[in-house]
Amino acid sequence: MQVIHTIAQLRQWRQGVERVAFVPTMGNLHEGHLTLVREARKRADTVVVSVFVNRLQFVQGEDYEQYPRTLASDSDKLIKEGVDVLFAPTESELYPAGQQQYQVMPSDLQNELCGQFRSGHFVGVATVVTKLFNIVKPDVACFGKKDYQQLAIIQAMVRELNMDIQIVPVEICRAEDGLALSSRNAYLSTQERRQVPQLYAQLRQMVQAIQQGNRQYQYLEDEAVKQLSALGWQVDYVSIRHVCTLKPAQIQDKDLVILVAARLGTTRLIDNVEVYI
Repeated sequence: MQVIHTIAQLRQWRQGVERVAFVPTMGNLHEGHLTLVREARKRADTVVVSVFVNRLQFVQGEDYEQYPRTLASDSDKLIKEGVDVLFAPTESELYPAGQQQYQVMPSDLQNELCGQFRSGHFVGVATVVTKLFNIVKPDVACFGKKDYQQLAIIQAMVRELNMDIQIVPVEICRAEDGLALSSRNAYLSTQERRQVPQLYAQLRQMVQAIQQGNRQYQYLEDEAVKQLSALGWQVDYVSIRHVCTLKPAQIQDKDLVILVAARLGTTRLIDNVEVYI
């Protein structure tokens, strides 16, 4: 595996390669990331993974400085997965002016769901992903469904900006007790780790209610917030949306996704489950 730190070197390498599948990450890799890498391997003979902790997508009060930087262990994991190139630019390499003056502005979806609580986050995501796409020039890029809103924004961005890239959604990788794997799970205390399956259990309970014919979506959302709050969670939102548009679900909709964001202690977790009726 080649480890490349500069844009010039990556572009020089790219000239001699045909079909490329790409997985952008912020590092601190776990099995969820490696699932994306394995999917990428199915889509192209050459796989590039980037590791870059993107300051632009952290909002005030979040953990940019504390976010784990584990490049050595990340590299070992990627070697075992047969990755061809690890692109690990420094901040000054990707943002040489010190700040990004030209940014990519997503649709109004950026202000809903997580965007209500992380203003500017999706601008940072869309901007860095666009930069990485311009550098790596992938044919295929894999994104996890755990970050469902992010996936929807990236898909719309690629479509509307006429980027010739296939975006491949990859199913959520979960622990045996249902917890969606995330780098931020490492922040959970032992007691909190025992408690977090409550989040997925609540989603499954809502899925069952919908499949049994309950279409009182606002009621289901409110009840979920009430139940999680009673268990000690600080809930940002529980929302039932249309799978494709992420607009609030209507009674006639058949393809749904239930999204949740909530804090346990100081750790903010997100999760979702699709529902087809």
